[in-house]
Amino acid sequence: MHNVRLPMFLLLTALAATPASAAGGSGKIVCWKDKTGKTIGCGDSVPPEYQDNASKQLDKQGITVKKTDAALTPEQKKAQQEELERKQEEQRKAEDQHRKDKALLDTFTTPQEIDLKRDRDLQLAQSNLEMLQSNVKATNDRLTQAQTRVDGYAKTSKPVPDAVQDELDRAAADKTKLDQQIAAKKQEITDINQKYSDLKQRFIQLTGGSQQPGAKK
Repeated sequence: MHNVRLPMFLLLTALAATPASAAGGSGKIVCWKDKTGKTIGCGDSVPPEYQDNASKQLDKQGITVKKTDAALTPEQKKAQQEELERKQEEQRKAEDQHRKDKALLDTFTTPQEIDLKRDRDLQLAQSNLEMLQSNVKATNDRLTQAQTRVDGYAKTSKPVPDAVQDELDRAAADKTKLDQQIAAKKQEITDINQKYSDLKQRFIQLTGGSQQPGAKK
């Protein structure tokens, strides 16, 4: 930091206003600023009403030996805290990415190994999907039969027995559950493809590797 000299007229004014005991003791004076950053006074200490403002301490030659920044406003404190939290979050993400990268490089040695692992995971998910889909016809048939029985009572204006209504409710619930399971399994297959595509791309970025001819994308 460069030494800053106080203008002579202001220094002389400050020294003249500073008690002899203070000036002769430490040989230093302090100047304080207003909210705009303009120096408005000097003396042996900062007045209470200016304690939160910026100030600087000078020696008897008028050279700045210490600076004190103005106290932060609530808005500045909030912005400072938000910036700190942003940097901490960036650091956390960087550390998390480093751990993932290390695990990736420890697990695979070529992009083709990633393809093979993807294919194994897809095969298992596809088998589970086919098993669920094999139950669709039976579930739909049971729902249709239960609905037909309920409709039969409605046509004769007879009340639907609780057992018949319960069967319809169970069949409808089973149909809804099966549809949800099938949708979830299809989403899982999509996610698997995306996951290994991202892993493969990252692996190539980290290693500079390239696909062998004929390798699956």
